[in-house]
Amino acid sequence: MIRDAGDRIEVSGPLTLGKAREMLEAGSVLINRPEIVFDLSKVQEVDSSGLTVVFGWVRAAKSQGKVARISNPPQNLLSLAALYGVTDLLPLA
Repeated sequence: MIRDAGDRIEVSGPLTLGKAREMLEAGSVLINRPEIVFDLSKVQEVDSSGLTVVFGWVRAAKSQGKVARISNPPQNLLSLAALYGVTDLLPLA
């Protein structure tokens, strides 16, 4: 689930293959400010699809001339990023 909390976008629930498309689309629609922060503190489960979603949000923001950042990423998201060698590409807030 994704909710616009004013100063950030709150993401909750799983960021997994079964929800990836829905989460990518829902988050991309909410990119409406020059800088947007996706708060992942309530994300319960992440797989490699979740990493793809995060990078999808970043690309969507960049294509609109905006910046997307990630706050409170779950440890398993960081572990996956390290495993794939993309940790430096995560725009952490």
